[in-house]
Amino acid sequence: MTNVQQNLEQIQQRMQSASERANRKLEDVTLIAVTKEVSVNRTNEVIENGVLHLGENRPEGLKKKLDAISNDVKWHYIGTLQTRKVKSVINDINFLHSLDRMSLADEIEKRATSTKDCFVQVNVSQEESKHGLSFAEVEAFVDQLKKHKRIRIIGLMTMAPNTEDDAIIRDVFRRLKQLQSKIAAKKIVNAPCTELSMGMSGDYEIAIEEGATFIRIGTALVGKEREGVV
Repeated sequence: MTNVQQNLEQIQQRMQSASERANRKLEDVTLIAVTKEVSVNRTNEVIENGVLHLGENRPEGLKKKLDAISNDVKWHYIGTLQTRKVKSVINDINFLHSLDRMSLADEIEKRATSTKDCFVQVNVSQEESKHGLSFAEVEAFVDQLKKHKRIRIIGLMTMAPNTEDDAIIRDVFRRLKQLQSKIAAKKIVNAPCTELSMGMSGDYEIAIEEGATFIRIGTALVGKEREGVV
């Protein structure tokens, strides 16, 4: 049994337990393997174990994987996307998790050849080290996107604050869930906002308990191997 296989089994068991605690179904949560710092070989190992949603955070890393991997995977861009690099990324990905400004939305509208599923990134904890809109800015931002025909806001994304206090992390995730539900209730055509991208290696169980539908797991699944290793 490979390390990835062992790691995946442990993660799936913990996902199952978290889902049961929240009276949710495991299949309602999609695991994204964050492969941004690992080799093509390790990425293929992830795919061979049945994880077909992969997350990258740099255009160069995404292109390297796209050129080497032919499997039918879903690509998630989970990092900050510079406006000038939209053209080289947007038509190769299935999901963007980091829509956080109107200039980026405008460039996506200009460059995308089809409608793109996007998450609005929210800096719920208001940490200076994190990107994203403030909690108070999100609804107006989503309303402004109604004119963008190539963008579909399928949900909200956040990163937990840098703390080991589970209560603080839980509060951040809970608040994002409340905001997601509020926007979804508006029934905006291009912003169904039914999804929540939150939870990483250290806090995905809390995220599942608080309503995450996509969790982004790197180290706990793929280890600490770096891209230079084949």
